[in-house]
Amino acid sequence: MTEQTIIDITIPELLGKVRECQEKGMRLVQICCTRLPEVLEIHYSFDLEYAFTSYRLTLQNTDTPVPSVSGIYLPAFLYENEIHDLFGIKVEGMAIDFKGKFYQKTMKTPFNPAQPSGEAK
Repeated sequence: MTEQTIIDITIPELLGKVRECQEKGMRLVQICCTRLPEVLEIHYSFDLEYAFTSYRLTLQNTDTPVPSVSGIYLPAFLYENEIHDLFGIKVEGMAIDFKGKFYQKTMKTPFNPAQPSGEAK
C-alpha cells in the first residue's frame, strides 16, 4: 500500500527530521521549492517501502538562511544549489557550494521575481 504524508516543520526542526529519516534507512527522493503568492515552500521528500514522507518548510522571505542537509544526504547539494540559484534562498553549509554558478542564467533568481533582479554573474 502506498502512503503519502506531508508534515509542516520549522527551520530549527529540519536537521533533526532529516537525520531521523537517514537513521530509519529512508532514501532522499527530492528537494523542491515553489513560490506561492505570499511565501516560498521547500519540500524535503523521503521514501521507505512505498511510504512517502514530505517535510514542508515555509519561508516568508529569502533573508532567513536554511541549513544544508548535504552533511546527512550528500546528493542534496545538487538540490540546494538549484534552490539557491533559482529562488535566492540562502543555504548554509552545503557540502559542495557552486556559489551561485550552478546554472547559467540571465536573471539572478528567475523563479523568485520578488528578489532584486539583475544580470547573473
